[in-house]
Amino acid sequence: MSALQAQRKHTVCAYTFWGLIALLFSAQSPMAFASAESGVSQNITWLFAAVLILMVLCLAFEETLHAKKSLITGLFAVLSLLLATYFDLLPFGPVVNAFGESIALPVYIPAVDWEVIAIIVGASLFVDVTSRSGLFSFIAVRLTKLSKGDPRKLLWLYGVLTVLFSALLNNVTAMIIIGSLTAVSLERLGRTSLLLGFLITEGLLTNIGGLLTLISSVPNIIVGNLAGITFVEFFLVAAPYVVVATASTLVLAAHVFDVQGLKDPKEIEDACRQVEKFDERDGIPSPLFFNYSILLFVLLIGAFSLQSVLPLIDRLGMGYVALLFAMIALIRFRHDVDAFYRGIDWDLIIFFMTLFMVINVMEHAQVLHMIGGWIAWLLELGDHAGGTALLWASATASSVTDNIPLAAMLGKILAGMGLSSDAAAWWSVIFGANLGGNITPIGSASTVVAVTLIHKYKIQLSFIEFVTKAFAFAFLQLVLASIYLLFIH
Repeated sequence: MSALQAQRKHTVCAYTFWGLIALLFSAQSPMAFASAESGVSQNITWLFAAVLILMVLCLAFEETLHAKKSLITGLFAVLSLLLATYFDLLPFGPVVNAFGESIALPVYIPAVDWEVIAIIVGASLFVDVTSRSGLFSFIAVRLTKLSKGDPRKLLWLYGVLTVLFSALLNNVTAMIIIGSLTAVSLERLGRTSLLLGFLITEGLLTNIGGLLTLISSVPNIIVGNLAGITFVEFFLVAAPYVVVATASTLVLAAHVFDVQGLKDPKEIEDACRQVEKFDERDGIPSPLFFNYSILLFVLLIGAFSLQSVLPLIDRLGMGYVALLFAMIALIRFRHDVDAFYRGIDWDLIIFFMTLFMVINVMEHAQVLHMIGGWIAWLLELGDHAGGTALLWASATASSVTDNIPLAAMLGKILAGMGLSSDAAAWWSVIFGANLGGNITPIGSASTVVAVTLIHKYKIQLSFIEFVTKAFAFAFLQLVLASIYLLFIH
């Protein structure tokens, strides 16, 4: 980066910061903005919108600031909570749990989506433990052999597997597992230079896989239930798009990241000879532990897939499933579990926790409601134009905010309009909320995990670099979604 570019970045941050300070101190008192009866004033909403924009800017320039993303969101979390308390926006007081018990908790604790945290911790521990059995090395080598050493075929194999895992499990678990397998395969082939492209592509494909069924992502469940869309109807509408979007993404990825297929007969023969030498059982220290890990892995996929219909588990959630299997897997290393705890990515965990706090404050400050109001206004443009505009607007909004509350808010707006279950607007929100996660590295949990894995393997990738590389993919996917929605409606 040149000195001029760095100076420009610092200037943008400085102007945004001092603009925020000026806006803050223009408030003479909390009562000048809001009251308990009138709700949140527009000035307060704009103030918190400025805080959100400033946080995104700082995340974009994290390399320039030389700060980890968890520290950036952590500082904005404490600032947001302090401002929200000053303006009396937060619901202080005891929390009533599912058993009707009143519990005193700090106001920021319920703001965190603990199921996401549990999934990340549980899935990470499970993968770390079972990888010691050689299971993931075994799967990776098998896939590598199936590709016959052709990088482009390997990209397609992992791409399709990512979409299927995202639909059957969840985006975060799928990204953790597939990312680990990919690193092993490319290392075996001596093509670790392609790892960045593979991991970014897989991160983007997790959000496409999340569109496949009604239960593949939370926004699907929320909007689908409000619209009255059945499981079969959802699959029949979403599946054709998922197939086309997956293929298009993989074709573009091969071009953008220069993943070349093998064409020269001698090169193909050499690659086949190379992969045939791979023995998938080389990394298996104990056949008993290997078989135990296979059993656990199959049961994990089954539990994730059937979680919504399993007695008791349906109420405990996917986070419980991830932690359950992590604890069962850890029994094998019961005397050394602390070594696995030390391996947890605390930067990722604290990033998510503090990001959830910021988004929760934004909900109380009516920032998401303001965004939702703007998006709902787009429906007045008509069915086709309004649906397309709603798709792009909801995607843009979900790229910087949590798509779950956004989907819930937009779903309620549409439900209040009395739309039929086959109205294009429902699908605009579903597609937009899912695909918007591909625009920025904080747009979805799986893209955050993808970037974390990239950094884990010592590959440099900043916020801006991710957006630059991912924009073409997100744009293509949204264009395809716009055309598809016009076609089916």
